[in-house]
Amino acid sequence: MSTAERPHSVSVAGVIVDDHGRALLIQRRDNGRWEPPGGVLEPGETIPDALQREVLEETGYKIFLPATLTGVYKNMTGLIVSLVFRCEAIDGSATTGDETYALHWATRDEVSELADEAYTIRVLDALDAASPPAVRAHDGVKLV
Repeated sequence: MSTAERPHSVSVAGVIVDDHGRALLIQRRDNGRWEPPGGVLEPGETIPDALQREVLEETGYKIFLPATLTGVYKNMTGLIVSLVFRCEAIDGSATTGDETYALHWATRDEVSELADEAYTIRVLDALDAASPPAVRAHDGVKLV
């Protein structure tokens, strides 16, 4: 099967949780939206390496690996499969980057206020750390 017949990309996101049960959200520079740090895997990159790279680039934090997979999400319109992990920061300090406008340690209620439904559920699933991981679909904004 050619790439055109399988156009999906795979992304990772890391929900860093602090000692107060808050999740670290980033505000993206490109669209101003709040979501957990993450991005698309690069060719030849493993899932843990991508998770470590994306979280570090967007937050300034190095995370402990292995992280806990808390959900698998498919963007039905954007054709992106996202793997979301609950993470623990082990080094670094909150820093914005080229893709990050701001960082915020959000409570459960704040997550729902700041993020679109498709990202809120990812963070809440990570905070709940359900087993087995959640498997959900969305249209880029709303769950379907």
